[in-house]
Amino acid sequence: MPEIQQSDVLYTAVAIAENGREGRVATDDGRLDVVVAPPKEMGGSGNGTNPEQLFAAGYSACFQGALGVVARQEKADISGSTVTAKVGIGKNADGFGLIVEISATLPHLDAVTARSLLEKAHQVCPYSKATRGNISVTLA
Repeated sequence: MPEIQQSDVLYTAVAIAENGREGRVATDDGRLDVVVAPPKEMGGSGNGTNPEQLFAAGYSACFQGALGVVARQEKADISGSTVTAKVGIGKNADGFGLIVEISATLPHLDAVTARSLLEKAHQVCPYSKATRGNISVTLA
């Protein structure tokens, strides 16, 4: 997969974390500033968001954008659609790992067309490209 060069970068997001999973994460422009805490399922208080939720939010938004690009190329109607990203974290041989499931509600498309668009979006979505070969990502 070809890498982009620094000169090709159109935008760079900057986020600063304090105290890891039990602290705060904020962007340098102040648009995002949240308390982070481990979920109750992992022994935490659950009194904040967590990195997996933030990753799921970013992935679902990015995938929805990729779906829009593909739908325009295919002249498919995805109005009223939603994309859901489920990000799981669990123990693996190296400590912890992630697993992702992407699903979409595409109310104006038949199942075959919807599946085709999901697969095409998965090929162009930057998050999908970044995770490919690194973590399990399934399309539901």
